[in-house]
Amino acid sequence: MPANIRREIGQLLIGSLPGTTIPPELRSLARDFQLGGVILFARNIEEPEQVAELSQDVQSLATETPLWVSVDQEGGRVARLRAPFTEWPPMATLGRSGDAVLAGRFAAALATELKAVGITLDYAPVLDIHTNPKNPVIGDRALAEDAATVGALGAAIIAGLQKNGVAACGKHFPGHGDTSTDSHLELPVVEHPPDRIRRVEFVPFRDAIRADVAFMMTAHVLVPSLDEEKPATLSPKVVRGLLRHELGYEGVILSDDLEMEALAKTYAPAESAVEAIAAGCDGVLVCRNTPALRANPTDRSRDIEVQVEVLEALVHAVEDGRIPYKRVEDALRRQRVAKERFLVSTRRSSANPSRPETPLAAVLGCDSHRRIADEMARFL
Repeated sequence: MPANIRREIGQLLIGSLPGTTIPPELRSLARDFQLGGVILFARNIEEPEQVAELSQDVQSLATETPLWVSVDQEGGRVARLRAPFTEWPPMATLGRSGDAVLAGRFAAALATELKAVGITLDYAPVLDIHTNPKNPVIGDRALAEDAATVGALGAAIIAGLQKNGVAACGKHFPGHGDTSTDSHLELPVVEHPPDRIRRVEFVPFRDAIRADVAFMMTAHVLVPSLDEEKPATLSPKVVRGLLRHELGYEGVILSDDLEMEALAKTYAPAESAVEAIAAGCDGVLVCRNTPALRANPTDRSRDIEVQVEVLEALVHAVEDGRIPYKRVEDALRRQRVAKERFLVSTRRSSANPSRPETPLAAVLGCDSHRRIADEMARFL
């Protein structure tokens, strides 16, 4: 085991920030652990120029490997970046249009705006199929009610994002579309046999793999026909057995937020982080976006402490053999490949002072992007 195991383990975490700047506690954490990246929420965002400055400041934490600056920017109700960024209609509009070209144009425009403020990873597209009208968490976030449409349009969004320099993340494997509870609040159960899941839910994920999606995000759902005991994020049968081996996915597998109540009612974030990495995830999200914190946004005292606890637990799990070091090596290799693909060239070009930069006002919410949003809105 290498002497720098702590810094290597840091690459497995994408954590959150309590406010609009980087606190001293996170800078201290970054000195001990080479962090994988950060995720931005509404609490981190004031205006485009501030987001761009924050993204640059995040990169200043890197000593060797650049960090992901990531966000949930799907469109519709899940959009952390609001006007003057283009405000996109929900993805169900693309499903009603059936237009893969429009989906690709949307994604290219979205990527252009994200890149303009230094965001390099978008947790989109949603690949869940809206097969349950009572689903409280997916709804119009889904592209469509049928697998083929979700797969085709999802692949177009992936291509549009990634050709324009933003890593895409398909979510939520093995499928969150046919649930009747919200995994932010409790653990949903998917009551389908394996043959149905392979025939329906897996279709968009297969299409995403063919589109070379950089990331896949796991779902905090229990699928008894696949694993009677463990939620998908913590299940080697689901993560390693199905996504990695059966579907042949070679990119980065990332957990959904470990503090969602679907897991947090049973597992502490540090405990679920160990199980997720052991199960085959290559990274974990710790978002500090719990219902209690949303109700009392000023109580951010534990934000960095939870991330420290997660990283220390992962280090200890490698040291005592609960996570084989070969599992960490595999995760780090996949992370490195993705960062070389999307971040290394960006870092080099951004370090070139002669490179002209387009003013944000000329990109965000520009006429051409608004026209795309208007085309999508015709299908509301």
